[in-house]
Amino acid sequence: MQANDHWGRVERALAGEATDRPPIALWRHFPEDDQHADKLAAHTLAWQKRWGFDLVKFMPSGTYGVEDFGAVSVWKEQPNGARTVVKPAVVRTEDWAAIRDLDVRRGSYGRQNEALRSAARELGGSVPILQTVFSPITTARKLSTDRLYADLRRSPDAVHRALRVITDVTIRFALDALDAGAHGVFFATQQASWRILNADEFARFGRAYDLEVFAALKGKARLNMLHAHGDDVMFDTLAAYPVEMLNWHDRTAEPDLRGACPRFPGVLVGGVNEYGALQRSDLHGVASEVRDAIAQTGGKRLMLGPGCVVPISVTDAAIEAAVRAAREGAPSGSASR
Repeated sequence: MQANDHWGRVERALAGEATDRPPIALWRHFPEDDQHADKLAAHTLAWQKRWGFDLVKFMPSGTYGVEDFGAVSVWKEQPNGARTVVKPAVVRTEDWAAIRDLDVRRGSYGRQNEALRSAARELGGSVPILQTVFSPITTARKLSTDRLYADLRRSPDAVHRALRVITDVTIRFALDALDAGAHGVFFATQQASWRILNADEFARFGRAYDLEVFAALKGKARLNMLHAHGDDVMFDTLAAYPVEMLNWHDRTAEPDLRGACPRFPGVLVGGVNEYGALQRSDLHGVASEVRDAIAQTGGKRLMLGPGCVVPISVTDAAIEAAVRAAREGAPSGSASR
């Protein structure tokens, strides 16, 4: 298999077949420049050219989905490059009614797929590219901050009405991303945690709307990845989603990769603690994590990756250590899963 046969490597991993090495992908934010389509596209292409990853996780700012609804965000020098909402669109329960439909080809939404289209054109289909799409309830949380949790319990109808609008917008944005050249979505949920919601609340306000998005993508996307953000995630609920790949903080939250193997039939994405050896530039530690991830899974149905975005301070040497360890990994046909 050629070093640049990214599709072949990913597709064999998806099929549970042997590959020359496990596929690998790391991703990071490009703060401030991610507010400009041309700069975001340029960073994406430079990142992929530098590292030759087996998948491109497109990296718009984490607040792109709330700006067109009226929220305001800024970058406050966070180490992971993420922006902070400083002016929520929803500050009172009545404000949910102001969440109205919008055109995903304009404004912030439009800018993200404009950037993706430019990057995808240059990549020419040589590598899978996934547009980042936030779950409707995650967008609702960013629109309102913690007010969401009180309102979904005390004024559920108001929240459902807003989620209906957000879901429709999310679906149109995801479909537009496919038209722009994405092969699927990186679907991020930040509310599927036992620390935040109970099973019934997540089923009604989270899962129900999430599944509408995936239903709209069925037969159109080549592969989708689900990202479960945070601690104490509802792993088994999320593992039943119709996705090909699943990513979570496997180094700091349960389950680990070994425990997840029998619980998800697709490709597990993880093994690298973005705030551990990678951030410390502990090159031996990075390589050890990669080798351990391969050992936990037998190297099959595995894509080496971070639990979430890597800090913007991570050195080239640390990334190179992860890439080198992946390329030196044992052939994935050596064990079964």
